[in-house]
Amino acid sequence: MQMKLIWGAAIFFGGWLWFYLFGRQFMFNTLVAFPLLARLKAASPELIVVGARRYTIVSVAVCLIVSAIVLAVVCVFCPLYMIICFFVGALLALVLLIPRVKTTNRDMFDSFCASYYRFVPDDELRTAMFNKKPGQIKQRLYNMDLPRDFVPDFKDEQNK
Repeated sequence: MQMKLIWGAAIFFGGWLWFYLFGRQFMFNTLVAFPLLARLKAASPELIVVGARRYTIVSVAVCLIVSAIVLAVVCVFCPLYMIICFFVGALLALVLLIPRVKTTNRDMFDSFCASYYRFVPDDELRTAMFNKKPGQIKQRLYNMDLPRDFVPDFKDEQNK
């Protein structure tokens, strides 16, 4: 019985870790990266190169493939109590990540800037994104006569 508890706890952690690594990346791509890329494209098609969208699509595909493999291995080779523990761990990770993975979270916007600055052809805008400075990003977009709605209003900074 003790070994079942230990294995259950280990697979619980494995489910949490699986979703934290691959589910979070999938959520980031769909809830943060694609919407922000669409805003950049709407502001000006030359603001970001086409490789950014391809980069995100490849990331989504890899996350889905790895997730499917992990799920198949768990569902085929684990007994029912381990499968339940795995999915409870994954569900816990999902519940913890839902409030954080959105464009209005400053950390997610900073992660977007850190990942996608290399796809921006404009030197000043690329530098502002690399430095993760929303004020400088807005200023550069203003200087380029483009809408500044790409930079969201951050919920955590509105309360300060």
